[in-house]
Amino acid sequence: TRDPLLMLSPLCPCRVSSVLNRDVKQFGKKHMFDGSEETCWNSDQGTCQWVTLDFPHTVKVSQLHIQFQGGFSSRLCTLEGCRAGEELVKISDLYPEDAHAMQISFATFQVEETVLDKLKITFEDSTDFFGRIVVYHLRVLGERL
Repeated sequence: TRDPLLMLSPLCPCRVSSVLNRDVKQFGKKHMFDGSEETCWNSDQGTCQWVTLDFPHTVKVSQLHIQFQGGFSSRLCTLEGCRAGEELVKISDLYPEDAHAMQISFATFQVEETVLDKLKITFEDSTDFFGRIVVYHLRVLGERL
């Protein structure tokens, strides 16, 4: 039998491309993992915002859950991953649907199971004119190997 999927994302160091007005207290990356409906990571403007997760152990990723603010989501997310010491390799493209401007859109993706130590999610095509991305929750599910 397989172990149930673990939530891998809050257990690891994370980097983001930018934070709105450099205000990490209000809009920092930690808010994607705090479980609160009130807080979020808000990127600054610019194309191709991204998040990287460096897992402390090798993992097999199988699901990705992203909750965007409607109007500040991404039409295309590119997933890349690698083992420690290797170059990032493209895993897949994901196509979240943007909900109405005031709603929060929650996207769940089955990911081709990939063994990796690092995961990068690039938000290629923001629905916001200025390229901002707002993520309330980011959950990576899978197994620790």
